Amino acid sequence: MKRQKRKLLLEVDRALSQSIWKQLGILAIVLVGFIIISYILLAFSGLQCKNFCESKGLDYWWLPLYLVIDPNALNNLYMNDNPELSVHRWMLFASSVSYIIGVIGFNGLLIGVITNIIDHRVQDHRDGLLHYLKRGHHVIMGYDDMVPSIITDIFKRDSEAEILILTSYDATIIKERLKKSVARDRLDHIIVNYGQKTASEYYKDIHLEVAEDIFVIGYRQLPSHDAVNVECVDSICSYLDNPKFKNKPKRIVCMFEDIDTYAALKSSEIFAKYKKLNIEIIPYNFYAGWARQVFVRRKYREKNIDKNDYPSIYGMGIGPNDKKHVHMVVVGSNNFASTMAMEAAHLHHFPNFEHDKSQKTRITFIDLKADKEMPLFFTRNRHFCEVQSYRYSDMTAEDSQYVSEIHGELLSPDIEMHDFLDIEFEFIKGDVFAGNIQKLLEEWAQDKEQCLSIFLAMTDQRDNFVMGMNMPDAVYENQIPVFIRQERADNFVTSLRLTDNKEFTYKYHEDGEEKSKSRKGRYANLYPFGMNDMAYCFDDTSLERGQLINYLYVKKKDTDLNDIDKDKVVDEAEASWKNLSVAEKWSNMYCADSIKCKIDSLRVMRNLNIDNTDHDQDKLSDYELTELSMVEHNRWNVEKLLLGYRMWRRDEKGINNKELFIHPNIMPFDQLTKENKNKNLTISNIPWILKMAPEKEE
Repeated sequence: MKRQKRKLLLEVDRALSQSIWKQLGILAIVLVGFIIISYILLAFSGLQCKNFCESKGLDYWWLPLYLVIDPNALNNLYMNDNPELSVHRWMLFASSVSYIIGVIGFNGLLIGVITNIIDHRVQDHRDGLLHYLKRGHHVIMGYDDMVPSIITDIFKRDSEAEILILTSYDATIIKERLKKSVARDRLDHIIVNYGQKTASEYYKDIHLEVAEDIFVIGYRQLPSHDAVNVECVDSICSYLDNPKFKNKPKRIVCMFEDIDTYAALKSSEIFAKYKKLNIEIIPYNFYAGWARQVFVRRKYREKNIDKNDYPSIYGMGIGPNDKKHVHMVVVGSNNFASTMAMEAAHLHHFPNFEHDKSQKTRITFIDLKADKEMPLFFTRNRHFCEVQSYRYSDMTAEDSQYVSEIHGELLSPDIEMHDFLDIEFEFIKGDVFAGNIQKLLEEWAQDKEQCLSIFLAMTDQRDNFVMGMNMPDAVYENQIPVFIRQERADNFVTSLRLTDNKEFTYKYHEDGEEKSKSRKGRYANLYPFGMNDMAYCFDDTSLERGQLINYLYVKKKDTDLNDIDKDKVVDEAEASWKNLSVAEKWSNMYCADSIKCKIDSLRVMRNLNIDNTDHDQDKLSDYELTELSMVEHNRWNVEKLLLGYRMWRRDEKGINNKELFIHPNIMPFDQLTKENKNKNLTISNIPWILKMAPEKEE
């Protein structure tokens, strides 16, 4: 009996705390019970009750309900407006009891239920349990520190966008965090809902099927982040694979934290089964996203308002006759350092290499764990290392000198050609704070035959800041760009640069003569990167150019592209893009991203300033076409090897199996057949690509 009583109380408490309709149901049951009691009590008064109702003009059957629900009923009934009517004591007692039950029981409970309903709804709103958005909204599934940058990017593309965040974390805390990074007038456009992103039962409530796009974020610090996000994409696609859904989101952007998972996705087809849904599934990596901002977009925004530009790591551009090479120094051996280096290798290729094979772009890692980083690097890029030697120097001893030895033990004996790539990697084992490393940086900064840039990407953010503030004087004096990894605020580094960005003139003596020189301040070339809340930016320009590059090879016609209607080109390019493999999409995207570097070299060839865009859409001369075709093939070689393709082995001549990632054209440019040298449609159509997909104004 006690157990049944406790169970009944549990069900009542659940009803009162969870469901508005159950609360109203309990109220209705109580009302019916009170009315029945009122009927029974009034029934004992017999005919007097009926006579009393007739004199008052009341329906006998409504009198019990009237007494229960109207707090002023008893006063209205017994006002002395008919002295001849005597009221039986029992009826007075029965009606009084009914009235008291109604006032104390029903009306008290009614007020409590209404108050509880309001409180319940307010609390549901705070907890993210109410759903408002029905169509055309942007859905962010999960929450971490980079979500504000996604929100900023969405509002940049659509200032009136509606955004829904689905998270299993406390919605109140999420809203408080957003107040720190999102403009106040934008907060009303953001709804936070509670839900598990991998549980499809929540998708109907947030109307996932009619969302504009979906961002699968998760929490990057969790070891299972990438696996859970893949599971989430599977759940979303399974949910959307329903014939009754006429419209579907345009794209799903899925975040991946691990750079090896991200690299594997560039050549795998794990989402191929969902191609029929006609939804673009785009993998995104925090580190690679930042590399694209630094190397391709060359922009970031402070406080989401002021646009700041990054410099190129190749100075004012490199032409065919330049006797200098790009040297990128990366301090650190973590995921960020590795990703920045790999993305730089994909993008930075120059025409002087074919004229002087010593002019390779060099990417140097400096870290006390460099010797441990090397095997991991070799494993990740084994096919690259089968072709290209690497450099190594141990500078851990205080008095050790820099001797960059070339190592070729990883070169494959089954491959006939080696060291023909225009990119090389170097590993220096040493402490960047040590005197010998500092002296080495000073020597490099003074070397006029290299375009030096320094990326401080150590795990300890304070070390990055301290090193950036205390570089050798030669680094500041020669205006070497120094990129400082900062997790959160960029304000201080940005403020230092903007303060020191004014040029000043100073005098000095040389060979007995007084001379003057102008340069900017000490910190004028410090640039922050890697901030969590500025991480995401979807680059529509690169995607559009990638689609156009693919369109060129699909079309393969001599028709003047300028004669084809732009809308028709865009439609056909998007349709062709959807049929590509993941690896082919990435190949076209890297090619599109490299156009900026090629254009800068083209301006050097035309004796133009690197910022002069007036002649970018001019037709290329035969000389320019040849030079940039060599650059593109060298870039393509590196891209294919880093994406996992490999060269022929000695006993594989004639094999051309791209599905097995074997490509016959990975070779030096001068070894290509005349047909392959001349079939580079991308280079000859760069002016058309720039015209069709110009850079968007920020």
